[in-house]
Amino acid sequence: MGQAFDIQLIGRYFWILLEYLPVSLTILFFSLVLGGIVGALLAVPRLYKWPVADGLCAAYISFFRATPIIIQLILIFYVLPELLKAAGLQLPEVPPAVYVVLTFGLNNGASLAEIFRASVNSVDRGQSEAAASVGLSGWDSFMRIILPQALRVAMPHLSNVVISSLKDTSLAFSVGVMDMMGRGEAIGRVYFHMLEVYISLAIIYYAVCLLLQYFFGRAERRLQRHERALTGT
Repeated sequence: MGQAFDIQLIGRYFWILLEYLPVSLTILFFSLVLGGIVGALLAVPRLYKWPVADGLCAAYISFFRATPIIIQLILIFYVLPELLKAAGLQLPEVPPAVYVVLTFGLNNGASLAEIFRASVNSVDRGQSEAAASVGLSGWDSFMRIILPQALRVAMPHLSNVVISSLKDTSLAFSVGVMDMMGRGEAIGRVYFHMLEVYISLAIIYYAVCLLLQYFFGRAERRLQRHERALTGT
């Protein structure tokens, strides 16, 4: 049975759980890096409509966007090592956090691929043709003309992916990673004050999400300012 609610424990647990925030942020960072790489690799065939590759990328994106991330985590954590063993590949002992980063990175890659594709497609292709007409290479045209405009379109969606990924890190404890949620569950099982634990966790996650929203908001306003300067509005 749970103990009587004690509001003073919220502050005490807050500082205990805050010590594990770096674990959650580390998982978030590396999963976003991996997701960005995967998303870029998936977006290119979809942008250029490469035969076969476009369909395979679309199927990948559909699977990771349509299935719960907890199921993806369980499949990668439990099934992937068994498949590798069946194929004759014996893996060394892998920390659970690696599977978490791999899962979240693959999941983020599916979302980021669609964001990249939609953002690039939102830019008028006539601008690329105009850049080519004045001698800019395809790479220069993309980096100097297409990418800045695509980033402005993508920024709100990137913010959503990052904040959603931060909240998803709370699932890492389900495979044995001692992050904030894992530590909170351990405290709750020992002292039977789960409500105080969850309130403390909610405060931490909410505060971090507000900070992320603030920084993304500033970045988006900066991009819009540059665009207004270019258009003279």
